[in-house]
Amino acid sequence: MAKLRLCLALAVAGLASRAADGLTGPATAAPTEVASAAVVTALVQTATIAGNPEQARNPRTSPADVAAGAKTFRSHCSPCHGLNAEGGRGPNLASGAFFHGSSDLELLNNISDGIPGTEMPGLFYSPDRVWQIVAYIRSLNAANGPKPGANAARGAELLRDKACLQCHRVNGQGGRLGPDLSEIGKSRSIEHLRQALVDPNADVRQRYWVVSYTDASGDKVEGFLMNEDTYSVQFINMTGRLQSIAKSGLKDYKVEKISKMPSFKDSLTTEEVEHLVAYLASLRPKGPKGGTQ
Repeated sequence: MAKLRLCLALAVAGLASRAADGLTGPATAAPTEVASAAVVTALVQTATIAGNPEQARNPRTSPADVAAGAKTFRSHCSPCHGLNAEGGRGPNLASGAFFHGSSDLELLNNISDGIPGTEMPGLFYSPDRVWQIVAYIRSLNAANGPKPGANAARGAELLRDKACLQCHRVNGQGGRLGPDLSEIGKSRSIEHLRQALVDPNADVRQRYWVVSYTDASGDKVEGFLMNEDTYSVQFINMTGRLQSIAKSGLKDYKVEKISKMPSFKDSLTTEEVEHLVAYLASLRPKGPKGGTQ
């Protein structure tokens, strides 16, 4: 569908250009015949480009197009991909790595048609408007990346040395209390990863909000919120077990939107933070397109 819309848009644009240049054919040709010929020619030419994605380049890349693309992205795409495309329910689009094709035309098709087998729906807009979204995403790709000198191998060592694997898992190794980091690079931008290391409280997902209360014996209990209603709360305690407790017998019960993860702002140097960011950004699924999302 996206290819057809692209073909028609280019065909109409080509026809308008020919008419403006006085190239619509001999004076004796019927207008409908001239229009049909122009459309067919443009469709054939554009279909050739569509069959070779690397030949299709985004025609809408001006600063004004990028700004327009940003506006459309934030109104229609950010609920899943994050306000700055850093990822959320949907994957991180700011890093420049894409699992379902990374050429301009493939991005156009993915946005226009959606991606079968995923939660990604189609966005029924004109190709020009979708090209603007692609231009905006490309502008983020150019701006995001580990800082020069960042060493992912050194970052992997730091992840182990700083006991991160007590709570987090990477490729089957480590704890389960914190988020699994095995593919974190596909769904989080560089800036989001950096922020999570130095200011963990800046963005805490509900799954990791902290439940705390004092039980009948006077012991303080903590865990990660799973669900609550007026009468009860369900949470994962610090040993990893699911508990369901009636609120009526609890003292000092509260739910805090804070992270149990410590900040590395003072325990790591700026260079070490960048090494760790580079490693986390490298953690991506392996796939047919070279392990990118």
